[in-house]
Formats: sequence, structure tokens, C-alpha cells
Amino acid sequence: MKISKVYSAIPYGYNGRLVTVEGDSTQGLPCFNIVGMASKIIDESRDRIRSAIRNSLFDFPKHKVIINLAPAELRKDGTHLDLPIALAILSLSQQLLPIDLANRMFVGELSLNGDIKPIKGILNIVETAKIHRIKQLFIPAANAQQAILIARGIELIPVRNLRELWLFLKGKIIIKPTPVSVKNTQTDKRKSYYLDDIFGQTAAKRALIIAIAGRHNLLLSGPPGTGKTMLAKISPTLLPPPTSAEQIAITKLHSLNTLCTNIIHERPYRAPHHSTSLRTFIGGGVNLSPGEISLAHLGILHLDELPEFPRDRLEALRQPLENHSIELSRLGHHVRYPADFILIATMNPCPCGYYRDKERTCTCSIGAIERYRQKLSGPLLDRIDIVFELQRDPKSIFYAKSTQEPFYEHENAQQLIRTAIDRQLYRFRDNTKFNSRLTSYETTKYCQLNQTAQKLLAEAAMHYRLSARAYFKTIKVAQTIADLEAAPKITDSHIAEALLYRPQIFN
Repeated sequence: MKISKVYSAIPYGYNGRLVTVEGDSTQGLPCFNIVGMASKIIDESRDRIRSAIRNSLFDFPKHKVIINLAPAELRKDGTHLDLPIALAILSLSQQLLPIDLANRMFVGELSLNGDIKPIKGILNIVETAKIHRIKQLFIPAANAQQAILIARGIELIPVRNLRELWLFLKGKIIIKPTPVSVKNTQTDKRKSYYLDDIFGQTAAKRALIIAIAGRHNLLLSGPPGTGKTMLAKISPTLLPPPTSAEQIAITKLHSLNTLCTNIIHERPYRAPHHSTSLRTFIGGGVNLSPGEISLAHLGILHLDELPEFPRDRLEALRQPLENHSIELSRLGHHVRYPADFILIATMNPCPCGYYRDKERTCTCSIGAIERYRQKLSGPLLDRIDIVFELQRDPKSIFYAKSTQEPFYEHENAQQLIRTAIDRQLYRFRDNTKFNSRLTSYETTKYCQLNQTAQKLLAEAAMHYRLSARAYFKTIKVAQTIADLEAAPKITDSHIAEALLYRPQIFN
């Protein structure tokens, strides 16, 4: 009896799990079995691994081979384990020695000719290796660029094929470890829009600037063609570039969802269609992979024509908007993904789109308008900080770009937002804390209102029957307005403007 052992890892939600690949070779008819809660993808890898071994000029054992993936109760999925399974088989046939594989971790997908192809979730793998104090991690060469983001303290060995790896393990060639220095390689840039592209709508631009500066959720309503969608597309360009830690989080999530091998240097902008399935929207499936909600983490989630989204999609937003994370469960497995995004939603005021429009007459009945708006529940609207209704600007403004106020020029708006963010970072001493993320206790601690502001807010809370959540959200929005104006305290004018953005008043 011969036993081999190879260490590997798989992504598991936002983290990773260590997997021990154990091999057993015994007398019996030639067969190759994989046990240990392996998915169909791993089960189908048997023929792929057999061909990769033979095409790499190695011998496949001619007797019974059993591969166990431990721990047995953990469901394994993906192609990450192709390489460690092949190495376990080579160890069983004494083409590799156990000492060659000790204290090392291996991941990678094998092609039929023995090439090692990139895998998803490489950052999860590197984190798992560091947690278990693995000193040397062998990864596909194509994944090296991402892996170096968090590779400090571990030796990354990029490998291109099974034969090359065998020669390295036997000491016949040298493969230099990947240097732990992040190259400034930009990803493909999306088309950018700027505030200067929209003439007029100065009040809507101000609402957008406030939302971005304080990380507030925003709902824009108005007739077709007033610039709602364009304002939402502009929003990512107003956000400051992601920090190094944020780049890691963004890249990690996207590498779990798609075979992405580059470092992502831009904040995400996700705009799912209203026909998107619930699983794609919130995440899930057999692998509990992240959905659009998590892929928008640290960026923008744009929901165009909000009332057209099915009710279950909209209600699924409640937890992420409140806790900035999403929890998924399936078949006894439970994972949590971060979902700290800015929601920017757009909608028409009625089914035909021309309710309260100055140029066209609305053809909807009062009942139709009410049913349309009732698609947005009270609890969901209560989680939206700013609601703004756009109106058509006079056509003459389209030909008068010089009338644009400097405040709303794109570069000036970016600078204002950065200054407001810097004030928040200084106030909270935390680079993950913004006005919209304050708890009720923190709001009373950090947000200082003068006496007239306190009186105005108290009267408004009684008149509009603001919930506790709406009450504190009003203060948070007012604090962001004060930060944009570099005001030391929240005044009654800041509270008055924040109240204008409340959903209750809009309705």
C-alpha cells in the first residue's frame, strides 16, 4: 500500500479553505476514483488529469488509484485541484517523492497537454496559504499578477506546465519566485462620462455630488430624457480612486465571479437589467458565488427603471443597504460577501413617464400612478437617503455652456468631493467610515447641530412622521452638505436641504 499527501486550497465564499489531497494505490483492476464531496467538475477531471500526465511524458499507474479530498464534509468545486491530484498520482507511482511535496501548496487547472491554466479566486488561495503558514505556493503563471497583491510573507512560484513543475521539484531547473511588487497595469477602461456633458440640471448635479461625497444612496425620478441615467453613469468618475486595500477587495470579488487575471484599478460600476435573475442579482447557486450586489462593493450599483425590477430583487436589497453585506445559505453552507456600495436608482414618475411634466400630458390614471409607486416598499425607500425629482430645463440652456456654475464643472466637483471625504476621514479617524455609515450613537457623537437646526429637525420629524432611521439619515445628509461647505456645525439651511431629499416629502 502506498499513500501520498498534497496540500491545496479552494475558494469558499469570500474566504478560502485548506484541502488535503490524499492518494492511495492498491492492487486491483486499473481504475481511478475521486471521493470527498467532489462536484461534477472535479469528477470529470479524471480523464483530463490522465491525459495531462501521459502527455507530459509520465506514467499513469496501472492499478487501482483512489484520491480523497479532505475534509470530506466540505463540498469542493472548480478546477483548482487538478494540479495537486496529478502530483499525488505522480507521488504514488514514485515519480515524485513525498519530500518533494512537503510543506508546499499547489493549485491549478490542467489542460490535456499538461499546461497549467489560470483559476478563479487566486487571492482566496493566497490568503489561505498564509493563514496555514505555507511557505511556498505554486500557482498558474497567469495568476501571478493578481496574487502578488497580498503575497508578502509567502514565496509564489509561477508554473506553466506539469513537466516544468516536475523538473523544478526534482531540482533540475530553477523557477524564480514572482517578485512581490505590484505593477501599475491598468485594466481596460470603461467609457467615461462627465458632469460637463449635461447642460442644466444643476440641482440634480448637487444631489449627486452630495450622494457621492457622503456615500449616500440616491433615487432620481423624472420624465424621460432629463438626464437621470447619464447622471448615474457619471457617478463612478466622481469617486476617488480605490486605495490599495480596496483594490484587493474589488479584485478578489471579481476574480471569484469570472476568470479575471488582472488587478482592478477602478471602482466597479454595475448596472444589472431588471430581467436579471435573483441568483445573479444577490449571488448564490451551487457554488454560492457573489452576485451583482457584491460585485458593486466599494463602487456604484445602478438600477435603471427601479419599479420594473421584480419585488423579490428590490426587497433583497434591504439587508445590504443596512449592513453593507449579504449572507447566502445553501445546502448547509453559509457564506457572507461584502456589499458596501452606493445605490443610484432611477425611475419615471409614472408608467407613461410624464407625470408633472411641463411639456407633455400624463395619460396615466391616479390608480395607475399609485400602483406604479407602490412597487417600491416603504422599508426600501426608508433606506434611500436622497430622493430627487428632475424637471425639464429650458432648451435655451443646451446652447449656453458658459452659464454652467463652476461648482458643477467635473474637476471642481471632484475636488469638492475629495475635500469632503478628507474631512470625514479626519473626523472619524477611519478610512472605511463615511457619514452614511454612522450608527445612531455615532451620529449623535460626531454630528453637531446648532439650536435652530435642532428645532427645525424636531418640527419636521413630527410633521412628516419620520422614522428613527429617517431622522438620523437626515442628519447624516445634512452633515455631508456641511462638509461640502466646510461648515463647522450643521445649520438650519443644511437640515432644510436634507429634508427636501427625504422620500416621504417626495411622495
